[in-house]
Amino acid sequence: MHTQVVIIGSGPSGLLLGQILSNAGIDSVILDRVAKDYILGRVRAGVLEEGTVNLLKQMGVAQRLQREGLPHDGFSLAFDGRNHRIDLHDLTGGKRVVVYGQTEVTHDLMNERERSGAITIYDAKNVEPHDFSGDRPYVTFDKDGTTHRIDCDFIAGCDGFHGASRKAIPKGAIKEFERVYPFGWLGILAEVAPVHHELIYANHPRGFALCSMRSATRSRYYIQCSLDEKVENWSDDRFWDELRLRLPAHHAQAMATAPSFEKSIAPLRSFVAEPMRFGRLFLAGDAAHIVPPTGAKGLNLAASDVYYLSEALIEHYNDNSQSGLDGYSVRALARVWKAVRFSWWMTTMMHRFPDTGDFGQKIQEAELDYLVQSRAASTALAENYVGLPY
Repeated sequence: MHTQVVIIGSGPSGLLLGQILSNAGIDSVILDRVAKDYILGRVRAGVLEEGTVNLLKQMGVAQRLQREGLPHDGFSLAFDGRNHRIDLHDLTGGKRVVVYGQTEVTHDLMNERERSGAITIYDAKNVEPHDFSGDRPYVTFDKDGTTHRIDCDFIAGCDGFHGASRKAIPKGAIKEFERVYPFGWLGILAEVAPVHHELIYANHPRGFALCSMRSATRSRYYIQCSLDEKVENWSDDRFWDELRLRLPAHHAQAMATAPSFEKSIAPLRSFVAEPMRFGRLFLAGDAAHIVPPTGAKGLNLAASDVYYLSEALIEHYNDNSQSGLDGYSVRALARVWKAVRFSWWMTTMMHRFPDTGDFGQKIQEAELDYLVQSRAASTALAENYVGLPY
């Protein structure tokens, strides 16, 4: 088999790249090591920047998002027992974010790809890129007991942090930057109305908390926890009680509860791999970088990577130009590092660290107070939250 671009990974970054290329008349094959149902069963983030929403609209896959997505003009920082609203719409000249689950984005993109007849191969085991440092790259994989080969012009690694793409790069060709945080997020999903119509980020002496949602009837809540916590030690009642303690009293009293149908603990890390191009292999999304979820940047960074990479590939095929491909890594990383900085800053400002002591806590409190009192500081937060321009 031969195609122009092999895309490894059928998460939102791989599917979005495939959609953009298909709309431009460029053939692609998407490979994924797991089944379609497994992908659609994963619970992921759901705050979309305006740039991500616009890109999905341009690709013709935002009809359901526009019907069911929840536009948010602001969010709250909760500390000292009160809510302090960040008015995104006012501070950024009319921009906002939209709450719409990553699983729903993936579903919409999958449906459009199937409708178009473009090829996606699930349950592709032992996926491995080859010869991407030369002019004739190819990818091998096992399916139904047989080894298959796809020859191509380019390979896009959109297969996440643990995928095969970055692992295929020779040692020494890549530099990795990482910060592992000394805590995790214990999160639950419950079929219950959100406690507030906008997100609440809470800083409390007992630790961070986040009140989010997936819809008007489905809530997503998190609390900061130690890395040695076990999910099985947290009953629903224990979780709800702890969450209430970390919220302003009026939210705690108004919160409705219900049995959770998903509960997990996620460690937090910041990670960047440089560069993001190796010959004819290009990394995008979580294959190249991870951010803590505090800034809601993971899916949105994947979308901007795909935007840059698709532009470069379209330029190559339309104009026989290498300039976009040659500049992809530098262009993408410039935005990546700004988002990594923002996510790190939000994380350090909102969480309690075990080694900061009384001095560190006072600095954190002063930072939060300055942030909500200064329009300039609030504007900087808002500009980053709604998403920097591509």
